[in-house]
Amino acid sequence: MEQISNRGALWLKTLAPDSPLMRGLCPSVQVADGFSGEEAVRFVAVVPDKNNHYPRANNGEVGLLEGWTLAKVMNETIDADRESAQKRPIVAIIDVPSQAYGRREEAFGIHQALAGAAGAYAKARLAGHPVIGLIVGKAMSGAFLAHGYQANRLIAFNDPGVMIHAMGKASAARITLRSVEELEKLTASIAPMAYDVGHYATLGLLAALLDITNPDAPSDDDVARVIDALQQAIDDARRDPSLKSRLGADNRRRSGLVRERMRACW
Repeated sequence: MEQISNRGALWLKTLAPDSPLMRGLCPSVQVADGFSGEEAVRFVAVVPDKNNHYPRANNGEVGLLEGWTLAKVMNETIDADRESAQKRPIVAIIDVPSQAYGRREEAFGIHQALAGAAGAYAKARLAGHPVIGLIVGKAMSGAFLAHGYQANRLIAFNDPGVMIHAMGKASAARITLRSVEELEKLTASIAPMAYDVGHYATLGLLAALLDITNPDAPSDDDVARVIDALQQAIDDARRDPSLKSRLGADNRRRSGLVRERMRACW
C-alpha cells in the first residue's frame, strides 16, 4: 500500500514554525501567517485528513471542501489587504496526489469547487499578491490546477517524491491504449509525458529547481535554501507579475510562436 505523504503539513510548519493555524477552516486546509525576512507571508497547504467528510479526499486530494475553502482563504486575504499599498505574498505549499474522484463529488459540483479555488488564486495574483507555488511532493491533475498552478512563480524540489502530471501512470496508460511499461519508454523522449520533475523543468514552467538533502526531514541549510528561493521568487513576481517567464524554455518555443501569431491576428 502506498504511503500517504504529509509533506504539505511538514513544510508549512517548517516555514511558519511559531504561527498558529487559521481557525474556521476544514481540517484538510491549513493556513498559517509567517514571515519571509521582515515581510509577512501567508502559507497555505492541503493535507491528508483521515476523517474527511468525503472519503475520496482522505489522503490529501483536493475535493469539494478543499476547493471552496481555498477560495474562501484567497478571497479573505484579498479583502484584508485591499487598502494595503504592498500586498501580502501567498505561498501555496503543494503536495496533492489528485482531485477527489467520486460520484458524490461529481454530483455536488467538484468542477465548480476547484474552479472557484483556481479563480480565487488568479484573482489574488491579479490583485497584486505575489503568489508562489512551492512543490514539495505530488502536484497531480485537477488538484494542482486548483492549488498552486495559478502562481506567479513555481518552485519545486529536485526529488524522486516530486511528481507533476495531468494523471497517474495507470490512467495515462489506459487513455493512450498502452501498457505502463510502454508509456515509461515514451517519457524518455517526450518531455510532457514524463513524470519526473527533471523532465518537467525542461518545459520552462519552474522558476527554480532546488536540491534538498531530505524533504521529509529538512536540515537548517535546506530550510535556508527554500526561504531564499521563496524571497527571490516574491521579488521577481513583484518586478514582473506576468506569466511570460513560463514560455522561455526550448520546449515551449512553439507555444510562444502560437501566442505571437494569435496576438497578430487579434
